[in-house]
Amino acid sequence: MSSTAHGARARARIEVTAAIKAEARRQLAEEGAAKLSLRAVARELGMASSALYRYFPNRDDLLTALIIDAYDSVGEAAEAARDAVADAGPAVRWTAVCEGVRRWALGHPHEYALIYGTPVPGYAAPDTTVPPAGRGAMVFVGILRDAHRGPGLAVPALPAGLEPEAVRMAADIAPDLPPEVVATMVAVWAQLFGLIGFELFGQFNRVVEDRDTFFRHAVGQLARTVGLT
Repeated sequence: MSSTAHGARARARIEVTAAIKAEARRQLAEEGAAKLSLRAVARELGMASSALYRYFPNRDDLLTALIIDAYDSVGEAAEAARDAVADAGPAVRWTAVCEGVRRWALGHPHEYALIYGTPVPGYAAPDTTVPPAGRGAMVFVGILRDAHRGPGLAVPALPAGLEPEAVRMAADIAPDLPPEVVATMVAVWAQLFGLIGFELFGQFNRVVEDRDTFFRHAVGQLARTVGLT
C-alpha cells in the first residue's frame, strides 16, 4: 500500500472515530451514559453495527474513549487557565484554575456528569483512564510546588491519626510536598468538585444567586485551607 493510500485510510479512521464519539456525546446528553448503545450510535450515523465494532468493539470501549476525552478536556482547561496568569502568584493562579474548571463544567455538563457524577452501572474504568484523570489535579500540585519552593506554604495541621495516610498519599502523588499539604489538597480537590456539582446539578437553586462571587470566595477559602496565603 502506498504512503498516500495509507495516510488517506488513517485520516478516514480519525474522522469516523470522531463522528462516533460526537454522536455518543449527543446520546449522553439525551439519554445518559447508562443508556449509551452502540447500535443506536451506528443507526444514527447510517453505519452497520458490524462496521462500528471495528472502531469500538463494545460499549465499554466507547465509554472509556469518552471518559479519557473528558478528563483531557478538563485538564486542558485547567492548564489554559493557569497559563493565562502564568506571571501571577500561586494564590491567583489557584483561583484562576478553579474558575477555569468551573467554566469547563458549565459548558460541558454531560461530560462532567460522566466523569464526576454517578458511576455507570456495570462499567469498570481501565487503568488507561488514570493518567488523564490526574491531569487537572497535577495543575494544582504544580501550583503548590511553586509556592513551596518560592513564597512558601503555611503547612496545615493534621491529626496524628491521619499522618500514615498522609505520608502514603504524598508518596503516590507528590513526594516533594509535605504530606500535610498533599492530604489537605486531596480534601480540597473533592470540595472543589462538590461546589461545582452543587451548582451544575441544581442544589444551589434558590440558595445562591450571585454564583460567580460566591464561587470565587469559596475557592479563596480552599486556597487558604491548603496553605496558600
